[in-house]
Amino acid sequence: MNRNKNKSVLFLSVSTLIGLLLLPAAILKKSFKDWIIVYLVSIIGNSYADKYLVSKGYLKYKIRPFPKTFNIHLPFDYVLYPLILLYYNQWTLHSKPIGILFKLFPFAIPLIFIETFAEKKTNLITWKKGWTWYHSFISLIIKLLVCRGIIAIIRKINDEKLSIN
Repeated sequence: MNRNKNKSVLFLSVSTLIGLLLLPAAILKKSFKDWIIVYLVSIIGNSYADKYLVSKGYLKYKIRPFPKTFNIHLPFDYVLYPLILLYYNQWTLHSKPIGILFKLFPFAIPLIFIETFAEKKTNLITWKKGWTWYHSFISLIIKLLVCRGIIAIIRKINDEKLSIN
């Protein structure tokens, strides 16, 4: 059990470190305000979704930072998911609706493989009450599209311009 915990902690630490190294490059770009908004929307949305799923017993995180304070998975909710959402929004910035849909899959599919690996081979996440990779996949796509829609609405309100030209 201790060896599996060590593998879990190593997997979590490496993925979080990679995310932290990539995060500034995703935010510190032209239209900085837009990317900060995307980052904050993703943190808020994913934290609430995660908190709901954990409170209903669908997900459990056995290994997580600050376990007595948070029952959600901080590295995923505050670093990894926002990073994926930032890159997805940047890639689809000028895409038409069909492009926005098709460009979901290069982000969602690898994340689902990683989550499935983490569920099967580590103690980082446990799926309960019938939760499967399919539920994670659908919820991830919905969250990506909702957050993408929010930034599109903000741009529409801003006369379809980037915040910084």
